Amino acid sequence: MGHAGMAAAAVRYLRSADASPVTALPRPALRCVGEDERAPVGQAEFRRVLGNFATGVAVVTAPGTTDDPQAPVPTATPAAAAAPGSAPAGFACQSFSALSLDPPLVAFMVGRTSTTWPRIARAGVFCVNVLSAGQGELCRAFAVSGADKFAGVTYDAAPVSGSPRLAGTLAWIDCTIHAVHTGGDHLIVVGRVDALGASDEDEAPLLFHKGRFL
Repeated sequence: MGHAGMAAAAVRYLRSADASPVTALPRPALRCVGEDERAPVGQAEFRRVLGNFATGVAVVTAPGTTDDPQAPVPTATPAAAAAPGSAPAGFACQSFSALSLDPPLVAFMVGRTSTTWPRIARAGVFCVNVLSAGQGELCRAFAVSGADKFAGVTYDAAPVSGSPRLAGTLAWIDCTIHAVHTGGDHLIVVGRVDALGASDEDEAPLLFHKGRFL
């Protein structure tokens, strides 16, 4: 079985009703030099240099599942966007990109230790919400861990996946998980685009550069 087949099998397993709870992967001990060798690039310098590359910002969301043991108790969840007894999942993401035109694929990267990713994997679907310039506080709310990130947030259900589609965003991309690949201390998640749309307003995007919003 090739990588694509293995990923598809993993997604089918995660979506099955009998699957055991999905837990975050431990941080891998990755290295490319010997124990007695100096690492070619320090992490601080890596962050400093790569921070010069400005990126857009998105919030990746997924619907809640009734068998999700990690889901927080929702405090204010619109009925259209989540099943009874569940809460949706979401996190702020800078590493999102278009991947393929034919077939239409997108990709995002998520840390292997993320506690939100297992919930998205269990759902098997997600929606990418591209943030506008005035949504910096919304991004910060989805960058925290452990809180009800959707409290006070207006959203409806994406048409195919039912994932939260946040109000006021520049664009939304509704996807099914197509494949998952490892990439160092991150996972590369590939999504097959099922539906998408964009705002009719001519608004600027939210950008992140050198550790701050532009």
